[in-house]
This record gives sequence, C-alpha cells and structure tokens, in this order.
Amino acid sequence: MIRVVIADDIQILRQGLKAILSQDKEIRVTGMASNGKEAFECCKKEQPDVVLMDMRMPEFDGAWGILAIKRAFPKVKILVLTTFDDEATIDAAVGSGADGYILKEMDDENVIQSVKMVCAGMQVFGGTVFEGIRRQMAGQRGESRASLAGMGLTERERDIMRCVARGMDNKEIAARLFLAEGTVRNNISRLLEKLKLKDRTQLAVFTVKNRLD
Repeated sequence: MIRVVIADDIQILRQGLKAILSQDKEIRVTGMASNGKEAFECCKKEQPDVVLMDMRMPEFDGAWGILAIKRAFPKVKILVLTTFDDEATIDAAVGSGADGYILKEMDDENVIQSVKMVCAGMQVFGGTVFEGIRRQMAGQRGESRASLAGMGLTERERDIMRCVARGMDNKEIAARLFLAEGTVRNNISRLLEKLKLKDRTQLAVFTVKNRLD
C-alpha cells in the first residue's frame, strides 16, 4: 500500500486528487495539507511514502515543504503537481529535492501512475518540464561553479545559509552559531542582496542547488 499526503492550498483540488488516487487499491491518502509546513507536519504524523506537492501556496510554499521534508525524512518521495511550468518554479522544485514534477493538466491515470513510479524510486517529469530541465542544467553547470567562486562568501555566511536551508528561523540560527538575532537578520539581508535573491526560500534553494548544505 502506497501512503500519500496531498498538499494543495485549494480544498476542492485536494478533495479531487484524493478521489482520483482512491480509485486505485494500491494507494491510500493518509493526510491533507494546505501548505508546505502542514505537509511537513503530516509527514511527522503519517509517515507517508509519497507527498503530492503543489508549489505556490501561502505562507510556506512547496519549496519550503520539500526542503523541510527531505531534511527530516529523506526516504519520502515528493512529486510536484502544479499548473506552473516556468523555469523559476521548476528550478525551485528540483533544487529543493523533488523526485518528480508533473502538471495538473495530466489525466487521472497518468497522475496515479506517476505516484507509483516515484514511490518505486523513479524520477518522473512531464515532457515539457523534462525538456526545460535538460536545457537549463546543461547551461548552468559551468556557470554555477564560476559564479559561486566569485561571490566571496565568508564562512559565517555559509554557516547561516546552511541553517536557512535546514528551515531554521533567526532565533534558532543565532543560538546555533552564538550570534545575536540582529546579526543573523543583517547577514541574511546582505546575502539576499549579494546573491540577488528575493527571500529565505530562494536562499535555501540556492544553498542546496550549489551544494553548500
């Protein structure tokens, strides 16, 4: 039996996905979540095999949820199911550790099969998503190493980035690194400016993607 948690901020979609997956006798939906943090809490409680994760959700988005779940429960497979196939969203999902990425336009049977394939250890990406990833990764491998070397990150900045990638808040980071909360906050602000990132989620994804974690 494949145990699945569904994370989507729209209730009617969660219910619809549950109905679709429940058609298959080998799948049981054991938890429902409306954002990434709730999905993480569901994983602690339900210990699922697969999380079906939307990307754009309020407060704690899919990237946050993927990072948190993969840190605490590395064996849980995460299949992104979203309407967005733009480069930034795909990059956030893959960089956070998603095991698959499919679009909501897929028919019911393909969604079911994708869940089964991800649970079996296969990476599943929809056709247009796969092509986008292939082109992006081919162009970015060399660029990533070169640009990272020129950023001049200090050891303290790297330590803070690792803590952010682990989902820690400013108070927890301050305690871990023996710093004042204000110092942590200022360092994160400078990092966002230096790396041209918008928020902590992007900083966490950047850290994982560049293997600084």
